[in-house]
Amino acid sequence: MQRFARLLDNLAYTQSRNRKLALLAHYFQTTPDPDRGWALAALTDGLPFSLPLRRILPELLSATVDPQLYRLSRDYVGDTAETVSLLWPEQVRGYDPPALAAVVADFETVSRNDIPKLLSNTLDRLDISGRFALLKLLGGAPRVGVSARLAKTAIAQAFTREVGEIEEVWHALDPPYLDLFAWLDGTADRPDPGGRPVFRPMMLAHPIEDSDWPQLDPTDLAAEWKWDGIRVQIAAVGGDMRLFSRTGDDISRAFPDIASAFTGRHCVLDGELLVVRDEEVAPFNDLQQRLNRKTVSARQLREFPAHVRLYDLLLEGDDDLRELPFEERRRRLEAWYANAPAPLTDLSEQVPFADFHALSEIWSKTRASGIEGLMLKRKSSPYIAGRPKGHWWKWKRAPLTLDCVLMYAQRGSGKRSSYYSDYTFGVWVDDSSAALEPGEVRLVPVGKAYSGFTDEELRELDRFVRNNTTDRFGPVRAVEPKLVLEVAFDAVQLSSRHKSGIAMRFPRIARIRWDKPANEADTLATVKALL
Repeated sequence: MQRFARLLDNLAYTQSRNRKLALLAHYFQTTPDPDRGWALAALTDGLPFSLPLRRILPELLSATVDPQLYRLSRDYVGDTAETVSLLWPEQVRGYDPPALAAVVADFETVSRNDIPKLLSNTLDRLDISGRFALLKLLGGAPRVGVSARLAKTAIAQAFTREVGEIEEVWHALDPPYLDLFAWLDGTADRPDPGGRPVFRPMMLAHPIEDSDWPQLDPTDLAAEWKWDGIRVQIAAVGGDMRLFSRTGDDISRAFPDIASAFTGRHCVLDGELLVVRDEEVAPFNDLQQRLNRKTVSARQLREFPAHVRLYDLLLEGDDDLRELPFEERRRRLEAWYANAPAPLTDLSEQVPFADFHALSEIWSKTRASGIEGLMLKRKSSPYIAGRPKGHWWKWKRAPLTLDCVLMYAQRGSGKRSSYYSDYTFGVWVDDSSAALEPGEVRLVPVGKAYSGFTDEELRELDRFVRNNTTDRFGPVRAVEPKLVLEVAFDAVQLSSRHKSGIAMRFPRIARIRWDKPANEADTLATVKALL
């Protein structure tokens, strides 16, 4: 457990991606089984349990720590695991720290009623860093700047493999991944998926830049619409089907309707997951009603009908098509679909164009058509895992901007836990609205953002929040409405969660308007005109 604790500590205080990879690679090379496998499971959301720590921990601490002190400390630190690890009484002497595998075994088998006692006893045997690591482990979200993809990349780096090799066997493996590490150590063959549908690493695009255009020939490229859904991969083998996100997460359980459409097929397809009604693509907010769910209700299936717009055919039966040029894969996809079209799917439409001037005209109209932009794909490109240069480009429509007023601020997490870095902003509503009393003027929130500013600007915003606080609501501070933020976003959509009735898609801070009076910020009528 102590070795895992040191790893989390080092990762939490390391910002460099390469340094994180080196730390992870060293850990996987030098840590014995099964501890390294359980550490990998913790970092990739693969543990067989996740405990309701936010409810249990305050009750455990109340015997030794005043509840108000805990609440204030949690508010200041911004992280439950860190707060409890610091407030918990000192380690009980005479006990050796438990091994990581022993901790997993204990909590995997403990009854629900005995969890508090086991947790208390285990915390007693650990020092501060060990307690922090334990709580991160049991909470199911270490949040130390390591994604599942980064962890798999570190494994590949540690054992001189391609990350694609790890990805292609990943969904045939179970924690603590003994067969994976046996293969990587050279003591066993590569794990065999055994006919199960597994994820193939996706090919991704680069944002197109001004410097790219002179090097491109329109006759070498195919264009498609870029839809505002999520990239998915359909892997079907016989009676088994899996729907994967672009990062390899299995999201099949939330989309049983898509799974049923591929029963009995043998293929791997790349596409865009959308909600489609009456042949019209619904706003992304509708798709969010289906995402990140372990189960889906009959009402959700009916009200938010899932659909996959197909881009590419990677495997057809036992034929691996990824080495073929895109132009040939597209021909095979069209023939496959014409032979036996799958329900709840269609083919992504290709966009004909004569030259880049004509393509620019098409692109300029994408917002009016409710489309996110264009994709450009080199006709000769094989399907290459990752984001290879010179093959695919995404040309997203230009973002919209509005001048909004800062209303609330909340502390961030991790390295931002000492700063007010999460900002809620709003626009003005005047007395032309029926919801207001005559003459009343107020702000209504339209979004929240925590990116788009530099570290120096973060310090300036934090200072503004502290000097202009008008009220406190737990960890949230209300501020005097006098700072204007220019907010960039991709679109606005209806939302019942916001008092304004709308929400922004992908908002980020484009500029801090220290120079602009707050009464000149935009109004709700302006925002609604963008719907």
